[in-house]
Amino acid sequence: MTTHNEDTRWLDDEEQRTWRAYLHATMLLEDHLDRQLQRDAKMPHVYYGLLVQLSQAPRRRMRMTELARNAKITRSRLSHAVARLEQHGWVRREDCPSDKRGQNAILTDAGYEVLEQSAPGHVAAVRQAIFDRLTAEQQKSLGEIMRIIAEGLQPNEAGADLPWLR
Repeated sequence: MTTHNEDTRWLDDEEQRTWRAYLHATMLLEDHLDRQLQRDAKMPHVYYGLLVQLSQAPRRRMRMTELARNAKITRSRLSHAVARLEQHGWVRREDCPSDKRGQNAILTDAGYEVLEQSAPGHVAAVRQAIFDRLTAEQQKSLGEIMRIIAEGLQPNEAGADLPWLR
């Protein structure tokens, strides 16, 4: 990749090291969390994230389009994931009363129970992978950095309703 463009602001050596460290760490973190959830809850990390979102939604239900948008996955991938979660009895779908073309995903009592059972192990994995390795000051800096990055990448109005950005 030796395309030379005089307007390109190439990464300097330190920025390149930071970028590669970020990529490596996020890949390892996602793999670590995915393995833990597969082992302890028999589900991938993305499914756990969907259950968490539904658990925090009013009446444990959310429009499928909103769930896909918040999870940053395609509607097709969400449909497949929800079908798998339905097979386990953790989620069910129902038509949206206000829009006959839309559907809601609803977290069932069984889904809420599996989430409650798997949350302690997941939190322990997150704590072991991130928070136990950082000082309080580093944790605060990491949070500030991640919020700045997320806010810069978030579509204009959509970030306002995502509590984890606050």
